[in-house]
Amino acid sequence: MTSRREAERRAISDLQDLANAGLTASDVFRQADPVLRDLLGFDAVCWHANDPATGLVTSVLTDDLELDDFRQAVQLEIWGDDVARFPEIRLSGRGADTLSRATGGVLHRSLRFREQIAPAGFGDELRAVFDAGGGMWGCAAFMRAPDRGPYRPGELALARRAARHVGVALQRSQHLEAQAAQKPLPPAVVLLGPDNHLLSADERAEGLLDEFADDSTAIFSVPTPFVMAAEQARAAVSGSRTPAPLRVRGRGGRWFVLHASLLRGRPEGPAAVVITSASPAEIMPVVFASYGLTHREREVALRVVQGNGTGDIAQALCMTPLTVQDHLKSIFTKAGVRSRREFVAQLLVVHPPEVWT
Repeated sequence: MTSRREAERRAISDLQDLANAGLTASDVFRQADPVLRDLLGFDAVCWHANDPATGLVTSVLTDDLELDDFRQAVQLEIWGDDVARFPEIRLSGRGADTLSRATGGVLHRSLRFREQIAPAGFGDELRAVFDAGGGMWGCAAFMRAPDRGPYRPGELALARRAARHVGVALQRSQHLEAQAAQKPLPPAVVLLGPDNHLLSADERAEGLLDEFADDSTAIFSVPTPFVMAAEQARAAVSGSRTPAPLRVRGRGGRWFVLHASLLRGRPEGPAAVVITSASPAEIMPVVFASYGLTHREREVALRVVQGNGTGDIAQALCMTPLTVQDHLKSIFTKAGVRSRREFVAQLLVVHPPEVWT
């Protein structure tokens, strides 16, 4: 009989293999599910891809849950002041946490448990964030039936180990193939009602909706990133959240940015979501995270793209030229190139050259 320890080692090995399998994000989730289901002991899971720079959810994938109350889930995530939320777990550096641990075993202390998890028939919840290279590439919520009891310390420890490997696989999924040079698309506009259901979309937006389609589309008539952008704008108007652009990658590999604003300036009003092609400056945080660059390497890389020489970079960043060269070697290795010219060309493959500030 295979021991628990042997099964966990095999699971971690299988998750490590996902990073080299050339998978999309949704494929990573679908292959990680059976690897973890029995070992973590969950009965339902909801997988999410994220904007790596902001951590905002950009897609939903689940075969276990009904999404009729997904708007409530979005509101709780954007507006709610609760324990063991995804941003809190990420800031803690733990990688995963459970409601039972965060509430001291009293699950009803959690607003999310009272209003969503318990009514859906579940007990404890385990949440994991999939970080790698300084970016948050995805996250997941694992629910289990009440009669299973709370997640055990060993299960939480395994989830934390697994989260790191899923994060690397998602990070690698973002640069599977180079895209041919493309001209930026004209802005497109989607109008959502107070309940975030689709009211109207211009012709360009209608052509783009399929680029982001996911499991929530059937509920709202629009994919998840539009709902998240609109709800974030509502929270920003109320003063409970700072607005931020939402980066999302379409099925064809092109990156877009979503900006939302409220037409009547009130949280209960309709929201306009504007979709634009991501500029090089907007996509750089994602690109650098996908390469796994350190903070210092990102500073050097940005100045390389701006055309600065080694001496200028050394002076601007208060380091020696030799240190700059060491950083450049590491950057080129991680990016899979051999020179500054190749590095800049690779970064600009989707966009025409321009000065980045």
